[in-house]
Amino acid sequence: MGMVSEFSNAANAASYASAVQSENTAQETSSSKRAAANVTGRTIGTPRLSDKAAKYYEQLQKKYSNMDFILVSEDQKEQAKSQASGYANASRMVVLIDEDKIERMAEDENYRAKYEQIIASSASGISQLKSSLSASGANVKGFGMQVNDNGTASYFAVLEKSSAAQKERIEKKAAEKKEAKKAADRKAEAKKAEKKRKDKLEEDDDDGDSDTITITASSIEDLIKKIGDYTQMSMSDNVLTDSEQKVGQHIDFKG
Repeated sequence: MGMVSEFSNAANAASYASAVQSENTAQETSSSKRAAANVTGRTIGTPRLSDKAAKYYEQLQKKYSNMDFILVSEDQKEQAKSQASGYANASRMVVLIDEDKIERMAEDENYRAKYEQIIASSASGISQLKSSLSASGANVKGFGMQVNDNGTASYFAVLEKSSAAQKERIEKKAAEKKEAKKAADRKAEAKKAEKKRKDKLEEDDDDGDSDTITITASSIEDLIKKIGDYTQMSMSDNVLTDSEQKVGQHIDFKG
């Protein structure tokens, strides 16, 4: 009987310990959720941070108050990367950084030092960037950076297209529409309904086209150079004839 009683007591103790552990885990999860709900600043998706990471992130924003941080949830990283230019800010450099990096930066001193150095270097280059953009005469709608997974950063700037570039875009679009109409005419007898639909599309206004261009680079210096190249090319286009513009150079602004 003594052995049965002892076994029963041990089982009860194990059950109690398991219940306490489950309750503690639930409380920790609840605490984490509360911290996630109180993440300060702009976000993309629904990023979640632990208490420690949330506190660190708040300190990071205060430390680099001349930058506009946007915290990205893990499931929105690729979307944020592809649409980074849409978050550009004209007055302050935007910093897109995901929740996993903030969590690890809060825990790992070496990792934190590595990524804070990237942010610090960008922060110190903001004045140079603004001054260069102003001197270039480029009409910049916004600029920013994204912290990458490989310990680097990508920089981007959104510029309004020059009038010459807009003219080139309109002419190209008109040529494409003309060619599309010819193709539709050749198939008119067999596909009248399809031709009608295409003709209607060709008559639509072109208001949805963007009048901006996004220039990307792997450093602030490279971004400044590419913006200068684009601005210089646009100014040169203004003094070229239409035929000369059509055989102009192409510059790849994707870095």
